[in-house]
Amino acid sequence: MLGVSAVIVAGLTLFFRLTMTGRAMRACSDDRMAACLCGVNDRWMITLSFMLSAGIGALAGCVISPVTKTQYDMGAALAIKGFTVAILGGLGNSMAAVAAGLLLGLLEAFVVSQFPSAYKEAVAIVILLLVLVLRPSGLFVRRDIGALRAA
Repeated sequence: MLGVSAVIVAGLTLFFRLTMTGRAMRACSDDRMAACLCGVNDRWMITLSFMLSAGIGALAGCVISPVTKTQYDMGAALAIKGFTVAILGGLGNSMAAVAAGLLLGLLEAFVVSQFPSAYKEAVAIVILLLVLVLRPSGLFVRRDIGALRAA
């Protein structure tokens, strides 16, 4: 899982920084109207971003399925963990999301080692609430960007 995550993050980083399509996607993410005025087809970028996210989600599902013994009704717990990691790492930073995922996994492992395993699912919700109350822009966001988003 760590290897696949590292390859995906490295590939996305290279894609967004080095290719024209990746830069166009970032431009649409920052300011859609300005990107359109520069000649970027925003509809194609939105479609491409959905395709990219669906592919990454499918790959992640294939990698985690043997570990979690996937069932048809387990999506809510994984969705809460995914949302917690996205908020904890700060939106838009893939390296911070990986670090936040590792941090959440370590905290869950610690809770399982110290308390009954029933508390494992509550860890993500407690962390999510704490981050939303204490630092809503995420733990790994730079202060100047956090100030801009708050304004």
